Amino acid sequence: MRTLTVDVIRIPTTGPGDVSGLLDFVRTGKIEPMSILAILGKTEGNGGVNDFTREYAVAALCGALAPYVDLPPDRVEEQIAFVMSGGTEGVLSPHLTVFTRAEFVDDRSDGISGKRLSIGIASTRDFLPEELGRRAQIDETARAVTLAMADAGIADPQDVHFVQIKCPLLTSERIEAASARGQKTITTSAYGSMGYSRGASALGVAAALGEVGRDIRDEHVLRNFDLFSAVASTSAGIELMHNVVIVLGNSASSASPFTIGHAVMRDAIDSAAVIEALKSVGLGVGDSSRPATGRQLVNIFAKAEASPSGVVRGFRHTMLDDSDVGATRHARAAVGGLIGGLAGSGAVYVSGGAEHQGPPGGGPVAAIARV
Repeated sequence: MRTLTVDVIRIPTTGPGDVSGLLDFVRTGKIEPMSILAILGKTEGNGGVNDFTREYAVAALCGALAPYVDLPPDRVEEQIAFVMSGGTEGVLSPHLTVFTRAEFVDDRSDGISGKRLSIGIASTRDFLPEELGRRAQIDETARAVTLAMADAGIADPQDVHFVQIKCPLLTSERIEAASARGQKTITTSAYGSMGYSRGASALGVAAALGEVGRDIRDEHVLRNFDLFSAVASTSAGIELMHNVVIVLGNSASSASPFTIGHAVMRDAIDSAAVIEALKSVGLGVGDSSRPATGRQLVNIFAKAEASPSGVVRGFRHTMLDDSDVGATRHARAAVGGLIGGLAGSGAVYVSGGAEHQGPPGGGPVAAIARV
């Protein structure tokens, strides 16, 4: 029987280029570099178009891991999926979450039963600038999600609890390149393109998992917010032109000592949903560990968004009107504070911009626990 074993380790960082914590785990044998499948990170940038902390972090990680995976630094991304989310406002703390996976033949005689955490990765092809935010990105993302599910050994979409995607954005050079070929991009705003790319990618997840129909059209993106995924988390960056897809869920083919569950926040102050996500993996509020049950929180992953209606539960908010601080930064700080307080740690993964990721103003929240 094909069995996967998945490990998850959260590592604090002192800056975007800090790889010392990861290398300590490698050198002490606690992490086998060849088994690293994905690394998700929070970096202390602004989360915008010019947030180069994301690219800096990936470059530092590739350079550090290259000797251990026997690849040149510029090819490490062919083996490991990196997703860096910029913005650690408020109590959010910069950190890395490292996922390792190994495959072996096992008869499950170790006493582990039921479905346990599994992870799979896939990538789309490179997109043309004019394809971002449109049907091509939706369809290609849906195909990649299906491939990543198979890679994780997950057959039932109900067993998928979080899909993390890194997607591209438009720059002035990319927009001009499309125009030179007689093509028109979905927007001429680099910052605005982040939302379109995130939204189309999320709809690709929703289509793959059967959360929405397959007849999604270009005009649905950032317009019909009744269409969304309850498990998609998408983050746009300048450092790539394809989508990197990471599927996290529970699988009967996994012998991992971890499990994952999720809930959906209906707005930025939905503490009940965070509590529900914690309960789904056997944890309560503020439980970083529960000696009585042997369960320990590893990390929480969530999306944050300023409600596009300008109102949260009947009261006006000013996140969309602040000329000094961007709305996504407000949202990350608010949701990060809420989740950090309930989880008992600021080292949680909260990403801004939740277009088609949960209902408007809300977003998915997933928890991983050691069982």
